[in-house]
Amino acid sequence: MKVTQLALLASLVLVRPATAPASAELVLFTNGQTLSVNSYVFEGDQAILQFHDGGELVCDRSIIVRIEPDNTTRYQKQAVTESSVLPPLAARPARPFSEIVNAASMRHGVNPNLVYAVIEVESAYRPGVRSPKGAMGLMQLMPTTVKKYSVTNPFDPTANIEAGTRHLRSLLDRYEIDSALAAYNAGEGSVRKFGGVPPYPETRKYVAKILGLVDAAQDR
Repeated sequence: MKVTQLALLASLVLVRPATAPASAELVLFTNGQTLSVNSYVFEGDQAILQFHDGGELVCDRSIIVRIEPDNTTRYQKQAVTESSVLPPLAARPARPFSEIVNAASMRHGVNPNLVYAVIEVESAYRPGVRSPKGAMGLMQLMPTTVKKYSVTNPFDPTANIEAGTRHLRSLLDRYEIDSALAAYNAGEGSVRKFGGVPPYPETRKYVAKILGLVDAAQDR
């Protein structure tokens, strides 16, 4: 879904002007938009973005994929004023483990809504669950994944989400998102065998459900 920068700013709240330090950061949002800012700080579920010419914007931290140095020598002045910002969206209740998910998502460049969706489908946010096949914790890590990422306690939410997000990142680096999710569910061997999402009803339902949750979260 194409989202303009103006639509993106519907989720931002303009706050007080501020003097910004001499630095440059590039913010990448979950809809693919980027924004050059002078600096940023995190406060809980919020990110405070400070512009080059003064002023700040506050946004939901979950809509940021990552922040990296802006190495361009010039920047285009951000034309953001109170009149150009749409009314903020209604406040949303914080989702479980949001601080852990947001931190791991930003660290590994994964859409946080994708991580939330995987957790919801895999474990319904229950950190102590174990499947009959031996998958463990919030993101249902298999023993091979636990070993691969040196997870000491797969039932610890922080360790589990960190490893699960890293595993998702590694799959997304090799496959399209639907095949990456299929590999998370049915293993990479099945994806390689069928050249994409395998024809397993359970896996296809799994992929469709997660993508549906991500789309729903993006549209909120």
